[in-house]
Amino acid sequence: MSNWSAYWRMPSPKQMEKLAREQRQIQTPDGEPDGWWDSVLNDPRATGAPRLPIQQCRLNEIPRDVLRVECFRCMRIVEIEKADAIRLYGPHAIWKDVGRKLLDDGCKHRTGRHEEDGCWPDWTG
Repeated sequence: MSNWSAYWRMPSPKQMEKLAREQRQIQTPDGEPDGWWDSVLNDPRATGAPRLPIQQCRLNEIPRDVLRVECFRCMRIVEIEKADAIRLYGPHAIWKDVGRKLLDDGCKHRTGRHEEDGCWPDWTG
C-alpha cells in the first residue's frame, strides 16, 4: 500500500488534455446555426425565477388575476381578485400585508398565547 491512497483517481496531463478537447467539441457542435445560443439566451423564458417572492411584491407587480392565501393551521383559503385588492388597499400595497389582513381573526385554532394565535399564511397557492 502506498502513501498516495487516491493516486489512481487523478488523470495524467495527457488524459486531461484529451478530456478538455472532447469537452470543447461537445460544447460547440458544428451543426448549430449562427446566433442559436444568442436566441436561446435572449428568450424571455430564460430569465429564471422572479427576483422577489410573490408575498413581497406590490399588488400592481403581480401578474395573476386572482390572489390566493391559505392558512397552514386551519386550512382556510382566501381568494380575492387582484382588481378588488387594488381598489381596497391600493396598487402599492404589499401582498403579504394584504393577505395577513384577509386572514386576520379567522383562525379557528386558538391557544391563548398571542405569539401563536392567528393564521399561518402559505403564499404558494
